[in-house]
Amino acid sequence: MKVGIIGATGYGGLELIRFLHNHSEVEKIELFTSSEEGAIFSSKFGHLLSIHDTPLQKIDAEALGSFDVVFTSTPSGVTSKLLTPLVGAGPKLIDLSGDYRLKESASYEKWYKKEPAPESIVAESVYGLTEWNEENIKSASLIANPGCYPTAVLLSILPLLKHRLIDPGYLVIDAKSGVSGAGNKPSQITHFSEMNENFSIYKVNEHQHIPEIEQALTMFADVDTSITFNTHLVPMTRGILATSYAPVLSGVTNKQLNDCLIETYKNHPFVRVIQDTSALGTNRVKGSNYCDIFVQLDERTNRATIVSVIDNLVKGAAGQAIQNMNVQNDLPQTLGLDVIPLFI
Repeated sequence: MKVGIIGATGYGGLELIRFLHNHSEVEKIELFTSSEEGAIFSSKFGHLLSIHDTPLQKIDAEALGSFDVVFTSTPSGVTSKLLTPLVGAGPKLIDLSGDYRLKESASYEKWYKKEPAPESIVAESVYGLTEWNEENIKSASLIANPGCYPTAVLLSILPLLKHRLIDPGYLVIDAKSGVSGAGNKPSQITHFSEMNENFSIYKVNEHQHIPEIEQALTMFADVDTSITFNTHLVPMTRGILATSYAPVLSGVTNKQLNDCLIETYKNHPFVRVIQDTSALGTNRVKGSNYCDIFVQLDERTNRATIVSVIDNLVKGAAGQAIQNMNVQNDLPQTLGLDVIPLFI
């Protein structure tokens, strides 16, 4: 396959290159930019010396039309305009930006504070939560790759909601991310002096992933609810740990909760159900496409604690995007992604 990447200079784009470089069905990778045309990629990123000594190309819709797959890993608000001429023009499109995730334009405007993509194109997009939407992904021409937080949250709570084991009326989600989730553009919150030795909350009750999670709960579990969801910045580079709390329904046992997760994901190679918290942590999935999930019932409060961990740049972005590409092209989901986590 011939693959194009728009936004290759971001962290998500770099991870796309890392995995696609070892993908047996990818013959050629070309990189596109809106601002640095002609720059030699390896001169910007020394770790790619002799691997990608290629110039960044100007974004050209006509030229991109000859590609098999085009990934867009740009800030939100960019691809809503950029991809319009490419939809239905040839390549399969996988957008990591968030511009096609929310089906309601008013919701996108409210939460992203940007002009939405054309409604006709958003209607065509398929939400790329691979383990839950595989059949629709197979025939999709435009995939809206899920956000990093929603991936971690949804994979852990959807089975329990779908099988009516937990109460959707009281969902509280506490999520923590490494600083790479903020992208590679410096800001005050990501400045070393302010991030190091610090643990902070941000976008309190205002994170743009709230409506995405709620929309997916309706889509996959037929649950219409509002969640309490808050995010925190941890002084580490990679990883998300999301802890969700929900009352269990009458008579539900800890074994039922675990059995539900195990049964749901028994044929999904990238989701692992963990029985011991000593084996759970962001460094257990670092650099990989795995999502690890743990659940335990607190019989005293009759509430379930549901924990999931992912690498925000891989399962939360580039890895899941390639997993979706594999599904689109009738390839094994693990192709190009079957790597052992870095751990340390």
